[in-house]
Amino acid sequence: MDTTQDKLPVLIYQREGESVTEVRLDGETVWLTQRQMGELFDTSSDNIGLHLKNIYDSGELAESATTEDYSVVRQEGPRQVARRIRHYNLDAIISVGYRVNSR
Repeated sequence: MDTTQDKLPVLIYQREGESVTEVRLDGETVWLTQRQMGELFDTSSDNIGLHLKNIYDSGELAESATTEDYSVVRQEGPRQVARRIRHYNLDAIISVGYRVNSR
């Protein structure tokens, strides 16, 4: 699926004094990056990546069914650059959440 950022609704969530988390909505589910999951679960994106690897290696979820690459415009120095960033759907987010919070 070739989807760009300006075609999809994005929810912005921020508690007072905390960082902003943008939640992408597409196909009746939410999508987060590893970095965003790290912020959500208060852990590193490396830790999230390890849990995702274990989830996919064990066959708990199918990577092709739970991931999507979206174009995201990012500020890199003085210029804005569009990059394809991997996002994970709610099934993957919940699976990671169980693993992160069970330790």
